Amino acid sequence: MPLRLSVVVVTYAMARELPRTLRTLDPRHQRGIAADDYEVVVVDNGSPEPVDQALLDGFDGTIRLLRVDDAPPSPAHAANLGIEAAEAPLVGLIVDGARMSSPGLLAGAVEAATLHHRPVVTATAYHLGSVPHMRAIEVGHDQAAEDALLGSIDWELDGYELFSISTFAGSSWRGILGPMGESSSLFLPAALWRELGGLDERFDLPGGGFVNHDLYRRACTAPDTRLLQLIGEGTFHQFHGGAATSRRFGHDEMQAGYRALRGDRYRPPEVAPTFLGAVHPAVLGHLEASVRLARAGFRRPDAS
Repeated sequence: MPLRLSVVVVTYAMARELPRTLRTLDPRHQRGIAADDYEVVVVDNGSPEPVDQALLDGFDGTIRLLRVDDAPPSPAHAANLGIEAAEAPLVGLIVDGARMSSPGLLAGAVEAATLHHRPVVTATAYHLGSVPHMRAIEVGHDQAAEDALLGSIDWELDGYELFSISTFAGSSWRGILGPMGESSSLFLPAALWRELGGLDERFDLPGGGFVNHDLYRRACTAPDTRLLQLIGEGTFHQFHGGAATSRRFGHDEMQAGYRALRGDRYRPPEVAPTFLGAVHPAVLGHLEASVRLARAGFRRPDAS
C-alpha cells in the first residue's frame, strides 16, 4: 500500500525532547491513520551526540534517520534534505524536533489535503507551560518544571491532555482564529514543496531566524493555494533553550535578516483560513480565549 504522508522532523541536540516528539507521532498515539499510511523522516542537523538508533527502533511504524555532518547553524538545509527524501505525495514539516503533536494532527492533515488541489495545511502552535517560552524565566519555567508538568497528566494515553498544560506560542498569540506568524506543522503536496524550493537556505542565523516564517508566507501566498487550518489540533513546544525562544537572537535581528533578503519587514500572511476538524473538550478553553482575542481585534493581551 503506497504511503499517503511523509512527516519530516528536524532535530539538533534534543536527547530529552525528541523521544517525546516521536512518541506523539507514533501510530500508537496518532488516531485515524494507519501505521502503513505514513512515514517519519528524522533529520539530525549535526548534533554533537548523534540521534540514538535505538530510539527509532522503538517506533511502531516506518521511520528513517538522516544526518547532516558539519551542519550549518540554520535548520533550513536539514529540512530541505528531509523534504527531498520524503516518499509520499503529501509532506509535512516539523522544523523543530522539540514539538509534540496532538493525536489527530496527521489524520487531519491527510483529510484536509483532499479538499483542494493546492492545499496548505497547518494547526495552531502551543508552548508547554503557562507562558510562551520567551518569557519562561519570568515564571520559573525550566526543563525540570516542564518534566513535572508533563508528569501531572497522562499525555501518552490521551495526547489531547497536552492542551490543558499549554499556552499559545508566540507565532499563534492571536489564538486559533487569528493570523499565524508561522507554521510549526506545515503540510504541502510534494509538488508544491518543489515549486517553492523548500526553505530558503540564505536564512543562516542559528535556528534559522525567520526562515520558517518566510516559508509559511510564501506557501500561503503562492498562486491558487488554499489555507486549511485544523481547529482542534496543534503542536506543543518543549522548553530546550532554542535560538528564538531563549532570546539569543531577538526579534529585531531576525527582522533585519528577513528585510535583507525580502526588502521589507516580515508580516503574517493575510489569508483567511478554512477551519475544519473536530474539537476535543480539552481544546475548548483555548477556543474560548481565541474568541475573546478576536472580539478584541487581536490586540495583545497586555496591550493598553
